[in-house]
Amino acid sequence: MNAFKSTIYKYLGGTCQYLIPLYQRTYNWEREQCTRLWNDIVNLHTTHKEGHFLGSIVRIDEDAAAGSTQAMLIDGQQRLTTVTLLLVALRDYAAEHPDCGTNPNKITDTLLINQYETGDAKYKLLLTQTDRNTLIKKIEGSPIPDSLKSRVVDNYTFFFDRINKAEVAPADLYNAIGKLQIVDIVLDRQYDDPQAIFESLNSTGMDLKDSDLIRNHLLMGVDSITQSDIYNNIWQPIEQLFDYEHQSELLDNFFRDYLTIKLGRIPRKNEVYKEFRAYHHADKLSVRDLCRDIYRFAKYYTDMYFVKSDDPVLKSLYGDIKSIRMEVAYPFLLKVHEDCDNGLITIEELREILLLCVSYVLRRAVCDIPTNSLNKTFATMKNDIKSDDYLNSVKAFFILLDSYKEFPDDEHFFDAFLKRDIYNMSRCRYILGRLENWDNKSAVVPENLSIEHIIPQNPHLCAEWVSALGDRWNEIQKKYLHTIGNLTLTAYNSEMSDLPFTDKLTIDGGFRQSALRLNKYVVAQASWSERQINERAVQLGEIAKKVWPYPTLTEAELAPYRKQKDSVSEYTLESYQHLNAFNRMLFEKVNIRILNLSTYVRREFKKMYIAYKLDTNFVDVIIQKARLTLTVNMKFSDVIDPKGICKDISNVGKWGNGDVEVSLSSLDELDDVMAIVEQAFMLQDEE
Repeated sequence: MNAFKSTIYKYLGGTCQYLIPLYQRTYNWEREQCTRLWNDIVNLHTTHKEGHFLGSIVRIDEDAAAGSTQAMLIDGQQRLTTVTLLLVALRDYAAEHPDCGTNPNKITDTLLINQYETGDAKYKLLLTQTDRNTLIKKIEGSPIPDSLKSRVVDNYTFFFDRINKAEVAPADLYNAIGKLQIVDIVLDRQYDDPQAIFESLNSTGMDLKDSDLIRNHLLMGVDSITQSDIYNNIWQPIEQLFDYEHQSELLDNFFRDYLTIKLGRIPRKNEVYKEFRAYHHADKLSVRDLCRDIYRFAKYYTDMYFVKSDDPVLKSLYGDIKSIRMEVAYPFLLKVHEDCDNGLITIEELREILLLCVSYVLRRAVCDIPTNSLNKTFATMKNDIKSDDYLNSVKAFFILLDSYKEFPDDEHFFDAFLKRDIYNMSRCRYILGRLENWDNKSAVVPENLSIEHIIPQNPHLCAEWVSALGDRWNEIQKKYLHTIGNLTLTAYNSEMSDLPFTDKLTIDGGFRQSALRLNKYVVAQASWSERQINERAVQLGEIAKKVWPYPTLTEAELAPYRKQKDSVSEYTLESYQHLNAFNRMLFEKVNIRILNLSTYVRREFKKMYIAYKLDTNFVDVIIQKARLTLTVNMKFSDVIDPKGICKDISNVGKWGNGDVEVSLSSLDELDDVMAIVEQAFMLQDEE
């Protein structure tokens, strides 16, 4: 490896052509990064500084035609591309304003192209195939379709607009850009590991995403011909499945869900790339086969996320999944789609399973059951599925869930549905829309309608409303205002506002002119009070039980699954053979402290230890004769231990989860022990 100080003009001014490898991410600097670069350059001019450090650019020189060189950029493409776009914008502005003091031909011939080369070899910078033609067209001044979404186009436009605002004279801008300094790092293929260097570099631009590192890991590991084939035919189609605006974020989320399926557990957000590498090395799939597998699951993922399907029932279910933000269920839903493709279940069974998953999430939300356990439930659910009794095993799994994981039955759901503040739920419009569209061939789009309170929200009701509701009008309004019986959809919300009920019925566009089935009961009423709200709520509650059904099995179908669950031994504190008066006292103290960390903390007595969980175990307590041993679910290198009470058990056989062990043999040690436990709790709580 050799490193040289340089300037951006010296770097671009030679005959070298810089190539972006296929495994590199596409150009994705956003407005924030471009603004920062622009401000740095303007500051160079206004403060008369001698230079500004842009960062390092890492390359590997390649063999090329005599008289010229090619270099593969390992790091720095985002910065180099952005400076190139700024130079193109400055060149174009100078061409339109001949008297501005900047020579556009000089910029083109010395900084943008190698003028004596032809074809692609002509251009100083060649981006990956997704962006290559766009940048070439900008350099050549060729038209680009208005419909094209591209950061290359967006950022060129940004720079051109800033130049046009005359914040700094073009000639001064040209000189300031020339003061940008870099460190030119040249790697030697024989001695340097490009992938290791790529992973360790800390760019001054946008941090590398997990999806960037994964793509790099896979494509850097194959020869150039295979690399090009896999990129063009598999990897680029994967990226094109994802939305332009949020591609990196969605891809990262997808890879975490993909790994959850493959590993049977949820990888930590900051360890997705590390877990992927370990999975790839252990799985032994070829890069091509692994990329094909990723594409298959990415297709399932994006079909759900972007609500795409030729099957109208599936498309509607995808819409439900999107509307109620069921991302926590994606790992299981991806697996179910794979099993359908593999013939383990039919398309009809796939639909029914998706509907049950939607019902599970929606019913729990209506019953106000905390959601923090959902991701773990769905992540491990596939372990309870029987391939020879697939649908019934899914139903049995849901039916037999209890405690904080329960699937609310009809009685629980119906009661909550009538009493719940539906209006202030994020899923309110979705709920009203699904009630309206239930068994309705002429479905409406709830997003085009307004949510209407029949009894108005205004605490100062008009005389007609006070008279209709009676002496208890204030109590009735507060009790029922946001409940399902008092809510509907309308296209004329602002017109109805605080009007009396009879006016809401009869005004132009009022309830009597509404074709919505949600309003069928309403228009049949002469007045509106507590009785009508309750009657309508019951009607809608009955529909809700059908829209979001509870799984049904006969007792004979459920019996083998119930027997299997009942056969699992139940443990209590008394189950531990070393329990005595002393360690019981220690346990009772630490137990209270751990449970008080959050109402979401759950305790489970296991065969060998007591587990405390949020999403998964964050600490496990082992009862021993003279002390308690706590296994803390953290890496030893991450723990903050000023008292030196922790032991590294990462390479030791152990009960419990985690790499950190701490002992509690006296109440005097309790605060120090809890300081360690709280770190593991906070780590999981943040995720």
